[in-house]
Amino acid sequence: MEYSKSEPSISKQLVAGGAVLLAFGLLLDLHSLPSFLSKKSAGESCQAVVQAQAKLSRQQLARLLTVPEGDKKQKVQEIVKEPYCKLADLQVRAGATAQREAYPLEFEPQTWLVILYEGEQYAGYRFNVR
Repeated sequence: MEYSKSEPSISKQLVAGGAVLLAFGLLLDLHSLPSFLSKKSAGESCQAVVQAQAKLSRQQLARLLTVPEGDKKQKVQEIVKEPYCKLADLQVRAGATAQREAYPLEFEPQTWLVILYEGEQYAGYRFNVR
């Protein structure tokens, strides 16, 4: 079977065109994410400032990371003390309202640790770069 010299050229054009369309589609998809629309997502602003001077040290963070999820809220609060602020409650799963507290990191002030509690249980954490 013989191929004409124009077939490889058409194949390359199709691949290039597909790559451009894929890149354009990804770009549109990324811009639809809430994090691209604003720096703060809905519900990420402080509802009530508790302790304006609160900061989490490296030592406190290291101790907190050893606490397993499902442990008592009181155990976590003994390590981290009072939060900078409380964030809006949210529903992470059906029938369970979660409370969130935010702590700016002493060594990286633009990064906050957000701790999640369900009732009197520690449910986890995440970092939030502001």
